[in-house]
Amino acid sequence: MNLLPKPLTASDLSSPSDGSKVRVAYQGLPGAYSEDAALKAYPKCETVPCDQFEAAFTAVELWLVDKAVLPIENSVGGSIHRNYDLLLRHRLHIVGEVQLQVNHCLLGLPGVTKEELKRVLSHPQALAQCEMTLSSLGIVRINADDTALAAQMAVSTGLRNTGAVASARAAKIYGLDILAEKIQDDDDNISRFLIFAREPIIPGTDRPYKTSVVFTLEEGPGVLFKALAVFALRGINLTKIESRPQRQRPLRVVDDSNEGSAKYFDYLFYIDFEASMAEPRAQYALGHLQEFARFLRVLGSYPMDTIP
Repeated sequence: MNLLPKPLTASDLSSPSDGSKVRVAYQGLPGAYSEDAALKAYPKCETVPCDQFEAAFTAVELWLVDKAVLPIENSVGGSIHRNYDLLLRHRLHIVGEVQLQVNHCLLGLPGVTKEELKRVLSHPQALAQCEMTLSSLGIVRINADDTALAAQMAVSTGLRNTGAVASARAAKIYGLDILAEKIQDDDDNISRFLIFAREPIIPGTDRPYKTSVVFTLEEGPGVLFKALAVFALRGINLTKIESRPQRQRPLRVVDDSNEGSAKYFDYLFYIDFEASMAEPRAQYALGHLQEFARFLRVLGSYPMDTIP
């Protein structure tokens, strides 16, 4: 256990090591699914664990690492809202994506059977994704910050009745037995990760590309419809739409005389679309969108990952 790398914190100012290996930050401990995603994107990279999502962003900005690979959505659990918010707090660029098939395993101490387990530790999303299996075993569920930490905690307790839900690689790293594999309720459990870097890549047209943008809109009826129509008019497919309330302008309310508009939030809209910024149609679409937008930022234009 002592040989595992210590997770970076946002205040860790140690210098990156020299060498040709790409250093890639991820949130969690060794054996986390985020590390699996980093290794899928960069098989020969040096992975650098971080204790929080923001620490991974900061590690890239401070040149402690070259890239960060962080989750943005899951096909079962939905979006990772924290990372959408962090996108605007840090001036990093999306340079790629990774889609990862998530196969949860039930882990226990060596020699333990799954029938002996009384409680399991894991990330709340992982526990929710294995609801049917865990319920059938009558196991009490306990939340942990990430799946790899859950595996480490199961070892630390030394209790035969305590297991974890984590990856097969986490089992190998922490010396646990795999009591059951693929225990998730949905076989098509896919997590999507984004790759962040200090500089954007130059988009091409030689392969399928995706572009991510964030914008806010002027007020008025039908403005969102008009904003989305700029893509439909040019045959551009939208693959993701996410809205987040603006913290600077959180809420509009009626006045004391009951006049004015009803309560509503001002929103940031995050959109992914299937086109490269090297294509004129994407450039024209965003030019058209600027007619309705108060604010528009291209977060990145990058190759699509089509193989989970």
